[in-house]
Amino acid sequence: KDENQDRGNWDNKADYLLSCIGYAVGLGNVWRFPYLAFENGGGAFLIPYIIMLVFAGLPIFFMEVALGQFSSLGPTSVWKFNPMFKGVGVCMVVLSAFVGIYYNVIIAYTMFYFFSSLTSNLPWETCDNWWNDGSICSISFVPKDIAGNIESTLSRNLSTLGCPEFVKGKSRGVSPTEEYWKNYALHQAPNINTENTGVPNVNLTLSLIVAWIVVFYSLIRGIKSSGKVVYFTALFPYVVLLILLIRGATLEGAYDGVQYYIGSQSDLSKLKDANVWKAAATQIFFSLSAAWGGLIALSSYNKFKNNCFFDAVLVCSVNCATSLFAGFAIFTVLGHMAFKLGKPVNEVVQSSFGLAFVVYPEAIAKLPISPLWAILFFLMLFTLGLDSQFTILETVSTAIIDSFPRQLRNRRWQLMLLLSVVMFLLGLVCVTDAGIYWVDLIDHYAAGWGLLFVAVMELFGVCYIYGGNRFIEDIEMMIGKKNWWFWLYWRACWFFISPLLLIAILVWSLVTFEPMKYADKTPYPAFATAIGWLIIATALLFIPVYALVSLVKNKWSLYKVRLSKASSPAADWGPYIKQFRGTRYANMAEPAEALEIAKGRTDGKDNPNFAEDEIGNTKL
Repeated sequence: KDENQDRGNWDNKADYLLSCIGYAVGLGNVWRFPYLAFENGGGAFLIPYIIMLVFAGLPIFFMEVALGQFSSLGPTSVWKFNPMFKGVGVCMVVLSAFVGIYYNVIIAYTMFYFFSSLTSNLPWETCDNWWNDGSICSISFVPKDIAGNIESTLSRNLSTLGCPEFVKGKSRGVSPTEEYWKNYALHQAPNINTENTGVPNVNLTLSLIVAWIVVFYSLIRGIKSSGKVVYFTALFPYVVLLILLIRGATLEGAYDGVQYYIGSQSDLSKLKDANVWKAAATQIFFSLSAAWGGLIALSSYNKFKNNCFFDAVLVCSVNCATSLFAGFAIFTVLGHMAFKLGKPVNEVVQSSFGLAFVVYPEAIAKLPISPLWAILFFLMLFTLGLDSQFTILETVSTAIIDSFPRQLRNRRWQLMLLLSVVMFLLGLVCVTDAGIYWVDLIDHYAAGWGLLFVAVMELFGVCYIYGGNRFIEDIEMMIGKKNWWFWLYWRACWFFISPLLLIAILVWSLVTFEPMKYADKTPYPAFATAIGWLIIATALLFIPVYALVSLVKNKWSLYKVRLSKASSPAADWGPYIKQFRGTRYANMAEPAEALEIAKGRTDGKDNPNFAEDEIGNTKL
């Protein structure tokens, strides 16, 4: 049934759309966007956020899905349209691989908390555990079992737990959720220094193993298996967010949380602050997962005539709506938490790990049947992370298979097993006592300004070397002819607005660069900073290397004709399937990947296992 017998296609469009939505909608939509909106003007933050979506996020998103669908090639092979820039595609894959190493560690955190929630009482509710420090641990909310007692009885109960004195409903010291996160879940060392690393944490290591097993079996048959898993992993988070929103809206103080989120805290004067625009651009860019190569990989399995324009607009809209929706679900509960504590909402809000594994678990512990809410919340985070991890691994595997189609096309599951084992072993340093520092370090550098540079190079390679108008003609071969006005917006963005915005953000990031600190408190030593820059250099180095290789292959010369030849499309650039090449690509050479696969079929004609291709159901 597949249109592309060599690579395979999505079984139906829903598989593809849910995979793209799952890839774009990740953990950052739940724990990063609400905090950024709160910190940067509340409702006013939506203005720069939407502007950045329209003029930076959506244009690059559409460009990447169109490239992948037109060529039916992954993020490295797709650069046949400009061989000199192939290093940009390799850089995408390398950065995705770095992210895949630590991203599954975060998924392991959510799995660890999920299993910890399968109890009658949540383990982070009290201070009487071995991981608590009785001198600083503080119950920051009224325990459910003594909520009706008078203050003297409450004080006595708390003192028996070894907690500081409870005074007028306020707490001091460290909350039990924070001690559970740092002392029990992470065994967190004071810094990243090697002497504090220790051996891998047994609980987190087991959770990491389970996470990789789930990822491996979900991708064992490529898009044919992952396309079915996403029906649960992409849709389940919306069910949980809706349940949390309904429950949160019924709690006391919920309205105060919403007001702090996008209501009375809306401050239009914040729009004068360049940092607000930088935060909006960074969030929308990373949230859509553009420039990682994953969108190219997913779209390469589309049918040629698929309406990729509609897909790009739909996925981007759903992604941004999800961010806004998640903020309401989170802040209604945080508003209730602030009400119970007698504090303003801004004193209980944290970003990233603090919101997911400290503040929100503390708020959940206040709800009736708290283990149920904890199970739902962490299962939601688990599924959100899985969707993104699926595409990260699919990006890496697709790039490798496209490079060695004859050898690997029929050995997909062996390649996925090898990737899973190698990335698991590399991720073990992230589950040691200093592991959280390594997670933060890799995230900061692998998903930092290097990605912005890749995006600028991608725009430059497509629009100014391959040719933006030529690229538009390619797109019209898939979605049909459009009038000049339809393309006016896309031309303006691809040629001018998007690259200028990204360059401005990139320059601003470098000008305002400061040495990295964990949680803005613990500075990283020189060796860790050097490793961070090495991560970026390892990826970006492929860009000049492949450019030089391309020039050498074309008999290196400074003459313009040589440079032009090195950056001209390859002879086999164009639609993968012959029937869609039309007159524009009538003289196109057969793709090298197709020739390699054909050769493999001939070489393997006596192999009894060669009756099926890599997706296990198409007879060759």
